[in-house]
Amino acid sequence: MRYMANKWMATAGALLLAACTQPAANNGDSVTPDNSAATSGRQIVQIDPNNDPRAWLEEVEGEDALAWVEGQNERTFDRLQGDARYQGMFDRALAIYQSEDRIPGGAFYGGFVWNFWQDATNTHGLWRRTTMDSYLTDTPEWDVVLDLDALSESEGKNWVWRGANCLAPAYDQCMITLSDGGSDAAVRREFSVSDRAFVEGGFETPQAKGGVSWVDADTLLVGLATSEADTTESGYPSVAYRWQRGTALADATEVVRGDREDVGLFTFRVEDFDDAVYMMASQAVTFYDTNWWYLPADAAPVQMPLPAKSSIQDIFHGQLIFTIEEDWTPVEGGTSFAQGSLLSFDMAAFAASGQLPEVHTVYVPRERQSLGGMGSTRTAFLVEIDENVVGGLEAFHFNDGVWSSETIPVPANMTIGLGSTQRHEDIAFMTAEGFLTPDTLSVVNSAELTVEPIKSVPARFNADGLVVEQRETASTDGTMIPYFVVRRADTVMDGTTPTLLYAYGGFQVSIRPSYSGSRGQLWLENGGAYVVANIRGGGEFGPAWHQAGLKMHRQIIYDDLIAVAENLIDTGLTSPRHLGVYGGSNGGLLTGVMYTQRPDLWNAVVSAVPLLDMLRYNVLLAGNSWMGEYGDPDDPDEGAFLRSISPYHNVDANGDYPEIYLYTSTKDDRVHPGHARKMAHLLEELGHPYLYYENTAGGHAAAANLEEYARRDALLYTFLTQKLMDPDEPAAETAPE
Repeated sequence: MRYMANKWMATAGALLLAACTQPAANNGDSVTPDNSAATSGRQIVQIDPNNDPRAWLEEVEGEDALAWVEGQNERTFDRLQGDARYQGMFDRALAIYQSEDRIPGGAFYGGFVWNFWQDATNTHGLWRRTTMDSYLTDTPEWDVVLDLDALSESEGKNWVWRGANCLAPAYDQCMITLSDGGSDAAVRREFSVSDRAFVEGGFETPQAKGGVSWVDADTLLVGLATSEADTTESGYPSVAYRWQRGTALADATEVVRGDREDVGLFTFRVEDFDDAVYMMASQAVTFYDTNWWYLPADAAPVQMPLPAKSSIQDIFHGQLIFTIEEDWTPVEGGTSFAQGSLLSFDMAAFAASGQLPEVHTVYVPRERQSLGGMGSTRTAFLVEIDENVVGGLEAFHFNDGVWSSETIPVPANMTIGLGSTQRHEDIAFMTAEGFLTPDTLSVVNSAELTVEPIKSVPARFNADGLVVEQRETASTDGTMIPYFVVRRADTVMDGTTPTLLYAYGGFQVSIRPSYSGSRGQLWLENGGAYVVANIRGGGEFGPAWHQAGLKMHRQIIYDDLIAVAENLIDTGLTSPRHLGVYGGSNGGLLTGVMYTQRPDLWNAVVSAVPLLDMLRYNVLLAGNSWMGEYGDPDDPDEGAFLRSISPYHNVDANGDYPEIYLYTSTKDDRVHPGHARKMAHLLEELGHPYLYYENTAGGHAAAANLEEYARRDALLYTFLTQKLMDPDEPAAETAPE
């Protein structure tokens, strides 16, 4: 279990003005020659962020903006859904997403395995549970607790499940989070599991970003961005209140307050093995700097003596366990702890004294290691440890003030995902998968150090003749950048293999091997190669790998991806005619930069739910929260750097660009759809080839149900097939005459 301050993040277009009434004349753009030696002849479109001629596209539900979106969607559908192959791709993708033989992943607590399930019949989904004994069978007997389809129909809402927070140890009282259409803003409503009903007169919050935490059966800690006074400039809550049953939310008592300039303030509950409960809060000063608070019931909040760059993970038999993302010397002249370390101290001792107890080292990752999922069982603290992007699992024990560990054997050369752990049991769930190996769900016994497979996904595509390689290539500073290649074993290295390169490169997110039925059927079976680049900015090798590309150092992230692309070409796997690049969210910014900086490398660029306007990103929705990653556009130095990389501000009016496919979601209240809208509109005016699709629901995932996921995949792979596989690709879509 993690209580990271940046947990809300995690995890990433339309151009037919015939449908738009917005005038384009005298729009405020100017074209400035770029006469530097490296870019001689470029005509960069200059856009004033304070007088953006496309600001009207930032009106998410604006009439003109939505009319433009509708026209762009029609244009894109005509091209992609008009392709004879689209329907087959959609049908295959939908069959995969709706298949009944998917693993019903679950969380084990309160004596039950809990699961949320969507299929062809239950499009909104079922929240359900079963016993562990039943779960271990091939056909579990599920007890439906809440039918979201029935609820959506009765209330006239497009409810999207966002989870349930149930009060231990009975787990009968739950706060259920529901989003209308998939946005991050959501409502939270008290639900009785035993009654199978929402509690009449129970706790219920208005729609907002934020969260709630149980204190006891009649008390919540609540942080909601419902008013300017309670909201940060990033759009998240800045205050936590104690809310008693039977009182109005407006009368709740303030517990702890952050600053408007913070990213946000979030409360959480930590439960120890002796049933001791600690209420806490993370005050995210920036995306990576956090003040941690202990919130005693009968005293003022106490700031915890943790470094700013740290993340509380869990508690194990009294030891509060946390990671540090910076070197730390708690006491001047005392012991120092290295960046990336996993540490602990006695939480009860701290709660009693308010002073930092002795700090213990749990584990220090090596240079090519990183820490993944972790959680407590009755007998061990389990930690997923990746070695060169390959998963492993360790069981840690704390005895006589010293941590020790034992290795739990797991499948070799797989991505390991530690799932639900239970502090009163010896078991945990774990998944294992690879590019060509379907997911297997196993039960880990932390006492016996065993892993028992219990469920697996059948093969979704024919992997015969396919191989996986892990390669590496040098970036501009000599650092070796690893990447995975999935291809046919008999691939001729003559530059003709259609190749899709995927990367993310930000927010310490690791991109590890994963199994995808739609990718396998719609791309690999048709002869395509798939590449994942583990570039800097990610978390594949710990905090240092991430921090190497922060703010004004970000160009190295883009250099890393360019180096991988050039290596793919130099080794003969592919060529610019057959190479495409794909990324979403921060990865959409990454591919946007690839589009403007190295258009010569690609024949297709896909930028999904992207950031593209890096001079206004901080004033659009949650963008202000990411200045710790990207920098401040209003700072002279950081702003100048952001202008140099911002895709929206680096389009060459005379440039020779590959076709770019931009897609986003109207309901995305994390990354503003205006980024993709404005970029597409600019390309339309310049006559550069593009496609744009905007889903009108779905939030940051750009999909709210399984059918929308299938449509998203079918549109994507139809586009990539046209651009990278077809011998005579379709005429690129430019602005209508």
